[in-house]
Formats: sequence, structure tokens, C-alpha cells
Amino acid sequence: MATKTVKIVVHVPLGSVDLVVVAMGDAGAGKIGNYTHCSFSSRGIGRSLPGEGANPTIGTVGSIEMIEEERIEMTCSKDVLKEVIQAIKNVHPYEEPTYDVYERLDV
Repeated sequence: MATKTVKIVVHVPLGSVDLVVVAMGDAGAGKIGNYTHCSFSSRGIGRSLPGEGANPTIGTVGSIEMIEEERIEMTCSKDVLKEVIQAIKNVHPYEEPTYDVYERLDV
């Protein structure tokens, strides 16, 4: 089956959630019918250990950091995926934001 849309998931510290959702929506993610900027979020704890040469937004090099984050999920057309990923990178506070992209089946 052909896939025309994807779901993109990104983890964001609580203070930056709205900024990232708006940027993703403005880039074309979250369109469902007559609605835009549609998303789903759930909270959790992210962990990282910044190594030598890192410039962490939160935490200290050499110390494990636990950060309260939201997992933001939005759908988007494959046609705008690159723009949505760039929008995330432009506004996300982390030095190296991570994201997952899942293909969706149109059935």
C-alpha cells in the first residue's frame, strides 16, 4: 500500500513545547481536515550524559541529566517532511534534537 503521510515524533523539554508545536504546524504538520497544528503529547523523563565537547542546553558535561520532556506526535504529508524537520531543528533548544518518522498506511 502506498504511504502518503508520516507521523513525526520529537521529545522536547517542557518550556519549549509550544514553540516546537507552532513551528511544526507552520511548516505543514498537523493538518487534519479543516484543522491545523493538531498534535498529541505525553510526558516523560529524558536522560542524557553530555560528553566532552558537548554544549548542553540543560545539564553539565560528565553528569547524567534527567529532564522532564513531552513527546510530541504530529502527522504530515511526505511532501513537507523536510520542511517540518528543519522547523524542529530551527527552534528546538537541544544541541542535537532527535526525532522519529513513521510511515502511515492509507487504507
